[in-house]
Amino acid sequence: MPEFAYEALADTGARTNGTMTANSEREVVSMLDAKGLFPLKIEEAKGAGNVRRGGKRVSPRVMATFFSQMADLLRAGVPLLRCLEILERQSTNPALAEILREVHIKVADGTTLADALANFPRAFSELSVSMVRAGQEGGFLEDVLQRIATFSEHQEDLKAKVIGALAYPAFLAVTAFVVLMVLVVVFVPMFEPIFKGLEQKNELPFLTSVVVGFSHLIIDWWFVFPFLGIGAVVAYWKFTSSEAARFWIDSVRLRIPVIGTVYLNFALSRFTRILGTLLRNGIPILQSLKIAKDSMGNRVLSAAIADAAEHVTAGNKLAVPLASCKYLPRDIVEMISVGEESNMLEKVLLDTADALDRRTARQLELMIRLLEPIMLLVMAVVILIVVLGLLLPVFKMSTVVQG
Repeated sequence: MPEFAYEALADTGARTNGTMTANSEREVVSMLDAKGLFPLKIEEAKGAGNVRRGGKRVSPRVMATFFSQMADLLRAGVPLLRCLEILERQSTNPALAEILREVHIKVADGTTLADALANFPRAFSELSVSMVRAGQEGGFLEDVLQRIATFSEHQEDLKAKVIGALAYPAFLAVTAFVVLMVLVVVFVPMFEPIFKGLEQKNELPFLTSVVVGFSHLIIDWWFVFPFLGIGAVVAYWKFTSSEAARFWIDSVRLRIPVIGTVYLNFALSRFTRILGTLLRNGIPILQSLKIAKDSMGNRVLSAAIADAAEHVTAGNKLAVPLASCKYLPRDIVEMISVGEESNMLEKVLLDTADALDRRTARQLELMIRLLEPIMLLVMAVVILIVVLGLLLPVFKMSTVVQG
């Protein structure tokens, strides 16, 4: 249970301070009242309640199941507090059960569900919290929860598909690295005594000199590379600590050939699906845009949507400002424009999301099919360079002996 710091007034008029362990502030008030103290100030003690402010990470699959079960319970007429209690008791995930216990306490203490969930960003994303808040305000919380569950499952299926598709190319990359290290660390030193004579006569082929130099670099300075890797990670972390740097990185991601297109389609699919879902459930377009823009996972695109929202506030249509963003495909903007003109924007957005998913799946499949032969070709070229570096001196010496 969390710990609360309090300041209270005794019957004698003296002020007293202390801490209490309780489930909520309301319980602290009752405990102080039982002691004859009048509470002046109650707040969560510093260093306590770490679960409240961050919580443990819970996998998206588990969260999708939670949202779906909660939606079913609410549809069945079960009160919100009772839903949280049931799901906490039935949860097989200790981290989720602990979080739900804290959420139950906060909601029972008068906090809204969205605000209670916002205390656990490692379990409930900002997008989920925003959608729950919109569902509570609009009176369709159970529908929103089911939408979040469906969206989360869809994203996890897509992620699993990508990881599965990249498994073989990753295996090829690891295999190529292992083979290269074995050649450079084991076989090159075995051939080096043979090269001494040619090296003394300055007749050692350039390719062989490069291979031998690379072998010495790996063998003699191997301990430096871990520090270089750590330094690169720290430098990247410091560089990305500023908002301007993260904005620049997001813009670079969109400009990467092939990969940037796939990344853009992923972001647009999330945006159109969330925006269409919110509009279908009656959320005003400005509030829907504010929620949906955070689902894109890219600051450049989110800034474009935020700018579009400002134009919508001024009375313009959504498609007009979106057309000025150079990263948004023209066909997507045109479909949004058609949806606005026909008053079927939510349906068009959801259909667009499905079309983007199909397009992304085809692009991803093509990219993986091309990646595999490219990896094999790179492996063959690298190994051929090392082997040629080892064999060229042998060929040269055999030519000299025959001559």
